[in-house]
Amino acid sequence: MSEQVYVEVYCAAGCGYCSGAIALLGSKGVSFTEYRVDLEPERRTEMEARAGRTSVPQVFIGGRHVGGFDDMVELDMEGELDSLLGLA
Repeated sequence: MSEQVYVEVYCAAGCGYCSGAIALLGSKGVSFTEYRVDLEPERRTEMEARAGRTSVPQVFIGGRHVGGFDDMVELDMEGELDSLLGLA
C-alpha cells in the first residue's frame, strides 16, 4: 500500500454534495482538511482561484484538483480514486 496523500475539501454547511464527498472519503478511511467557505469567505476566493469553479464541494488530492462529489464518484467507479488517495 502506498502512503496516503494530503486531501483538501472546500465545503459549506447544508450542502448534500459536500456531505456525500466527506462520507465517501470517510468510507475510504482517509483523513482530510475541511475548509468551510461559508464560515471563511477568504476560503471561497481561494477555492475559486485554485479550482476555477464556484460550487462546493471542490476536492484536491495531493494538490491536484479532482472536482466535486460527482467527479469523485466517477473516479471511484472507474477504480482510480483509491490510487489517487494512495490506497492502492
